[in-house]
Amino acid sequence: MLLFRKRPEMPAPSEALPGRPHPLPTAERHFVNGHPLKGPYPEGIETIVLGFGCFWGAERKFWQLPQGIHVTAVGYAGGFTPNPTYEEVCSGLTGHNEVVLVAFDPAVLPLESVLKTFFESHDPTQGYRQGNDVGTQYRSGIYTRDEAQAATARTVRDAYARALDARGYGPVTTEIVPLDTFYFAEEYHQQYLAKNPGGYCGLGGTGVSCPVGVGVAAE
Repeated sequence: MLLFRKRPEMPAPSEALPGRPHPLPTAERHFVNGHPLKGPYPEGIETIVLGFGCFWGAERKFWQLPQGIHVTAVGYAGGFTPNPTYEEVCSGLTGHNEVVLVAFDPAVLPLESVLKTFFESHDPTQGYRQGNDVGTQYRSGIYTRDEAQAATARTVRDAYARALDARGYGPVTTEIVPLDTFYFAEEYHQQYLAKNPGGYCGLGGTGVSCPVGVGVAAE
């Protein structure tokens, strides 16, 4: 039972698994739209890395958007172990989060709208879990490329925190940190739910709308 499990906690860098020097093999192209998974991406395409539960369902939330998405990929970020495997990440001994790389066209799909999908697709108040999925690899996280992305992420997070608070939810636990390295996950994880439509997806949002756009100015 959940009550008797050891509480998840991040390992110290000195406790993390050693990993390996070379990247894991992964898919060359996106299973749904055929675009090169690792790029190069067209001029003007921006990327951000997001973690919010099992990355199978998280990735699907973005490739299903009607416009503005160039490519998505699943992988690992926010930890210490170089080039970790899925099994290593699930052990809790790498410090990594299961994440989605979202490559999008901000002229069509602004970052605020990407983050709206992110926040509305999970419960960002749960700490090291998402529903029945428990572990540090399921934490809510935004891993940014630059300070401009981080500022936008903080503004949207704070606006959503106020909306959640008004509905009785606890504090938002979403971490916003600069992206160190995004490690592409193994090939079979990429676009998993497109290849296996009946596969597991444990994501569930709060039902609270994320108020992006008008009224989301920084305070």
